Amino acid sequence: MGRGKIEIKRIENSSNRQVTYSKRRNGIMKKAKEITVLCDAQVSLVIFATSGKMHEYCSPSTTLVDMLDKYHKQSGKRLWDAKHENLSNEIDRVKKENDNMQIELRHMKGDDITSLHHKELMGLEEALENGLAGVRDKQMEYYKTMKKNEKMLEDENKRLSFILQQQEMAMEENVREMENPYHQQRVRDYNSQMPFAFRVQPIQPNLQERM
Repeated sequence: MGRGKIEIKRIENSSNRQVTYSKRRNGIMKKAKEITVLCDAQVSLVIFATSGKMHEYCSPSTTLVDMLDKYHKQSGKRLWDAKHENLSNEIDRVKKENDNMQIELRHMKGDDITSLHHKELMGLEEALENGLAGVRDKQMEYYKTMKKNEKMLEDENKRLSFILQQQEMAMEENVREMENPYHQQRVRDYNSQMPFAFRVQPIQPNLQERM
């Protein structure tokens, strides 16, 4: 029993459409390879899926560029002339702009200025003065930032020095209080009420310092 004919129309079901695309794409790729080998033909095949993904095949004996050139010669159509012309014009424009910028740069360095007219020299001088003013403004901005940071560091150093001084004064006060006879008497009275292991020992002089 032979196959029934399939009506050629868009497959509405997306899953079935993707499966059919994959199978038929592989089939046409296989046919392109076979005709290349069997008939010594030059084949170039490009397929774009609805997702935009590209699949291509080109005979090993040629390239896509060669195939396009042959197509141009056989059909008389130049597919890329307009695009190439626009691209060439854009390249020429960029080259010309780059050449002009190189000339202006040399002029700003003081090179090749003998051919400049008076107005051109005045314009060049004005441009250099504006550039110099911009550089000076940037330097002043940088200097102000440095001074601001320096002031912040000085204030922080003063704050830390004050805290350190307060701590040293507190330590000296504690030492004087420990050396006070009244304080030592309170310690002795406190020790007399505590077990020996928990008594506070009085401060003893360092004998090594006296030697």
